[in-house]
Amino acid sequence: MTLFEAPAGPRRLSLVRLSTLVARGLADIGTVAVEGEVVAPKAHPSGTYFTLRDRAVQVPVRCPPSRAARCRAVAGERVLVSGSLVWLPDRGLAQLVADEVAPLGEGAIAAALAERRAALAADGLLARPRRPLPRLPAVIGVVCGAEAAVRADIESVVAARFPGYPVAFATAAVSGPGAADALIAAVAALDARPDVEVIVLARGGGDAAQLLPFSDEALCRFLCSLATPLVSAIGHDGDRPLCDEVADHRFGTPSLAAAAVVPDQLGLQAELVAVAARSAAAADARRSAAADRLAAVDRAGALSAAAAGAGRRLEAAAARRRLVHPRSAAGRAAERLARVAWRRPVADRLGAGGLQLAAVGRQLEALAPARVLERGYAVVRAADGTVVRHAQAVAPGDRLGVALAAGRLAVVVEAVG
Repeated sequence: MTLFEAPAGPRRLSLVRLSTLVARGLADIGTVAVEGEVVAPKAHPSGTYFTLRDRAVQVPVRCPPSRAARCRAVAGERVLVSGSLVWLPDRGLAQLVADEVAPLGEGAIAAALAERRAALAADGLLARPRRPLPRLPAVIGVVCGAEAAVRADIESVVAARFPGYPVAFATAAVSGPGAADALIAAVAALDARPDVEVIVLARGGGDAAQLLPFSDEALCRFLCSLATPLVSAIGHDGDRPLCDEVADHRFGTPSLAAAAVVPDQLGLQAELVAVAARSAAAADARRSAAADRLAAVDRAGALSAAAAGAGRRLEAAAARRRLVHPRSAAGRAAERLARVAWRRPVADRLGAGGLQLAAVGRQLEALAPARVLERGYAVVRAADGTVVRHAQAVAPGDRLGVALAAGRLAVVVEAVG
């Protein structure tokens, strides 16, 4: 525009167009986090409504029912409201739709924690049984912020106790709006891994407002539903967010938590050596005791005792048989069995058997062909090797072989009688 040009006139817009431009401008602002005092909170089926006021400025706020668990609106408390601005064309005003209303100040935070603790206790989540830590987890999961301090502390403990031990890190926002949802997502990702057998939820120190996401009721309820044991290590030893009260184990610092879940390599090696030594000593002791018991066994006496016991049982059975069937075949058989010398020592029976065997051997020796020939007999065989038993089996002129006790003869038949 030049010096002599008339200024441009106002931009003519319809009310609908103006409302559209205002709505678009508010949407371009995006998500905001605003501090202020809660004034006149009211519950309604469509949500909780209140005014957020700071000195001379105020903004209407609505907490949708879906975000009611994250929106605590108490009159007079100072809060941090996170959400987005929307334009209400029918009412002609802007409204802050809250995703989260977090208390500020120690008194407000303490009151909020007390309400959440009471709700968790009413559902039995604070008194539920705690699971033990695995002795040698396949993989250790760690949820922490993106800052290097906590991760470096845990990695230094791993390097000192068991270098190279498998640890899976998942980073998430650990303070501010949306931190609770980010923590739930990171923990859920590790809990879904079958190789992760323990999860450490870790954060460095901070004030009560910064640690407030770790007392989020939705986060605490989710931690109670995990399939994997959870270790809480939030802030310093004096910090006690609600996740400490629902976790399976709680430690004052991330370093202490890491020392509890990371195995001690040198200690494990020493324990294995000690177990191997105890096992070897126990095996030697049992072997020696077994050898002593075996050496002390009187095998001959045991056999005699067993035979005597069998004899007594047979006698008792025979007696019972006689009572029931005095002259039956079974009774007579029992009497014959009773007369058998069952108590005779095994050695005597073996001796008698040896004598019988020797007598049979002598009989066989006497009947042997060689012994027969020694007594003057001979074996006559024809030319084809068959034994001649009758004179009529040969004819004059046949050649025969005669076997004597010592030597053989070749003869020719001159006559057959």
